[in-house]
Amino acid sequence: MRPLLEVQGLTAGYGGVPVLDEVDLAIEPATICAVLGANGAGKTTLVRALSGLIRPAAGQVVYDGRNLDGVPVEDRVRLGLAHVPEGRAVVEQLTVDENLRLAVLWRRDRHVRRDLAEVYELFEPLARRRSHLGHQLSGGERQMLALGRALVAGPRLLLLDEPSLGLAPKVIAEILTLLARLRDTTGLTVLLVEQNVRSALSVADRSVVMALGRVTTADVSDATLRHAYLGF
Repeated sequence: MRPLLEVQGLTAGYGGVPVLDEVDLAIEPATICAVLGANGAGKTTLVRALSGLIRPAAGQVVYDGRNLDGVPVEDRVRLGLAHVPEGRAVVEQLTVDENLRLAVLWRRDRHVRRDLAEVYELFEPLARRRSHLGHQLSGGERQMLALGRALVAGPRLLLLDEPSLGLAPKVIAEILTLLARLRDTTGLTVLLVEQNVRSALSVADRSVVMALGRVTTADVSDATLRHAYLGF
């Protein structure tokens, strides 16, 4: 089976300072790939390069057989690639419903209403608070809204950066369980950047570890490797 995402020799950074150093990665369709590693390892930079927020200095990103070099962020979304950044980014001055509708302004198909209803079904707290402003939501609700906004765009590949940051264990478990269910029922592919290692590994089909901007190992199933790279 051809990978949905292939990253080859990806080098990227900020202001001429490299952060990623020739990263290679391949993700099969309908799988969850956890990207693990310490702060500063390059995980967020990897996600930003994949989504088009920063332009690589070298290497290539191939999504569903298409080279994404030069493809802007909005076109990547239309191709089925959605990014949920770290920090539960929502528009605080808009309501829950307005945040979700903002994510589908570009869509011209007739399934928008259905997909919005499905997001409210997935996240019942949002359905109860659809008229509340973004700044009135709890941290868990804001994470649900950020994730729901990505899902309503109908992605095939979801780039999820630190979804558990600052959340209660119960909320983390609910979000990860949802990701596993969407993988199994809809074929959603997920690249999951996460520092909560045990939680990430509980749902991941595979995992990679990053250090100093490189993928250092693509197998943490071995106990010795897991202890060496992740400390447990």
